[in-house]
Amino acid sequence: MFEKNSKAHVIVFALVLSVVCSLLITAAATGLKDRQQENMDLDKKINLLRAAGLLDTGQKSGKEAINTLYDERIEEVVVDRQGRIMETDKPDGMHLYFVHARGLKNDHNINDISGYIVPINTRGLWGKIQGYLAFENDGQTVSGFSVFSHSETPGLGGEIESAWFQKNFKGKKILNSQDKFVSIGIAKGKAGDLPKEKQENFVDGISGATLTGRYLSEGIKNTLMKYEGLSVAFRQKQLKVEDAKSAKGEP
Repeated sequence: MFEKNSKAHVIVFALVLSVVCSLLITAAATGLKDRQQENMDLDKKINLLRAAGLLDTGQKSGKEAINTLYDERIEEVVVDRQGRIMETDKPDGMHLYFVHARGLKNDHNINDISGYIVPINTRGLWGKIQGYLAFENDGQTVSGFSVFSHSETPGLGGEIESAWFQKNFKGKKILNSQDKFVSIGIAKGKAGDLPKEKQENFVDGISGATLTGRYLSEGIKNTLMKYEGLSVAFRQKQLKVEDAKSAKGEP
């Protein structure tokens, strides 16, 4: 009888312990949800600021300073394939970020916008590669690049998150010498080994990570083709806002 009661006690204790642990884990996950989202939002802002050259890689700044800088200089907008700023977030709208001169946020005068940032979300060798590619307001010169999420092999394709690789993009152009769109490619070796006319359209590749470079090159090109209307608007200094009729779906 004692042995049977002992087994019953063990089973009851195990069940109670399991329920208590489950409740604690659920409570912890729920309690930390807001903080996790806050950290995700902060990480996004940091990477956007780094891509825009407003925050150096490795630079440590407090949350308040980062939020203040972001609020002063970065504006998220939605554009259509023609590069017009959309007043409503339609299903076919494309998100990007304007980099404003200090104190001129929400001013859509193209001369007061120092650049823009395009989100990159493409396949890699083992999973998605996500980052931001920033441009100067000439609509063709890259001002920065950052990667905030990937599943590439450490020491090989994982080098895409390294400062030396990301700095390669600064100053590169998405137009060739004939002013035709060609995007930015990752070379198999050194960009400097390519013909001179191609060097400004390529960055140095990563040794042993040919496929990562290929997928990233393809993803960047496919993305920039979608945003080409916006880039053309910056090149022509004719940034447009969607008119009220088209925003409402009127003919």
